[in-house]
Amino acid sequence: MSKLHAKIIGLGKYLPEKVLTNADLEQMVDTSDEWITKRVGVKERRISDEHTFASDLAVRAAENALKDADMKAEDIELIIAASVSPDMYTPSISCLVQKQIGAVNAAAFDVNAACPGFIFAITTAAQYVENGMYKNVLVIGADTLSKITEYKDRSTCVLFGDGAGAAVVQATEEETGVISCFLGADGEHGDCLTIPGLRCDEIDKERRPFGNMHTIWMDGGAVFKFAVKMMAAATLKVVEDAGKTMDDVHLVVPHQANMRIIEGARKRLGIGEEKMFSNIERYGNMSAACVPIALCEAVEEGRAKKGDLVVIVSMGGGLTWGAVLIEL
Repeated sequence: MSKLHAKIIGLGKYLPEKVLTNADLEQMVDTSDEWITKRVGVKERRISDEHTFASDLAVRAAENALKDADMKAEDIELIIAASVSPDMYTPSISCLVQKQIGAVNAAAFDVNAACPGFIFAITTAAQYVENGMYKNVLVIGADTLSKITEYKDRSTCVLFGDGAGAAVVQATEEETGVISCFLGADGEHGDCLTIPGLRCDEIDKERRPFGNMHTIWMDGGAVFKFAVKMMAAATLKVVEDAGKTMDDVHLVVPHQANMRIIEGARKRLGIGEEKMFSNIERYGNMSAACVPIALCEAVEEGRAKKGDLVVIVSMGGGLTWGAVLIEL
């Protein structure tokens, strides 16, 4: 039997309708459109209402991905969802999605690798497909960061938004799809980006003077330096592991953390702007949802087409990072 490969056959996205602009933030916190645009490159972001959670966005993205793949939910054998802002500890987002879309034949579990969550989930899905355990896997990245953002903290509230993206991964004997993967973690420096759950140490309380302990805090400078270095290194790793060079890569789809991070990584890679996809201006940082939404839009806009080599890459809390080289 020929070696099995994991091919992405469908992509979908979903974003809440409500838009939070820089002008809106000017009324909420001491900031300005000029400062936000210059520092992070975001003009607006999408915000879910009080009754809409990550699983709700995930369901819509999943349905759109299934439609794109021309596949029924009953054909899905495994659902992997990535999120750092799940509705609840249990049931998982993946189980909530399974129920809502009617994927009655699917196993389901979540992964938490923060912003690179979708990268970790795609890598995991590829292993299940390549070893023959599952033929059809639904992979989702969904986050509602607005629900864990402190809107009195101007250093973080300008960054984050909500959204969900999904991909259908299918087994194929064609030499295509997921070509190479690379994952990494550095728990030693994980305290430079935190979101307390059941545990909240004294230092976490000191970092959240506004009183809401369950919000995002990060050391922006440390994260910036780490992100630029690791996104470039991870990209080069998966390309080199596949015996390719950056000249062979048609497009890099990075985590939309900060425009300066994206630009810094691009310059390290020595590639032109046409090879680096960005939609941060419209959506901000949506954690695990960034990469699948960006990949979906890259295909919709014709920036990435069948047969193209594309790198998806991300870094985030944990600290974690990863990249995947894909032939569409």
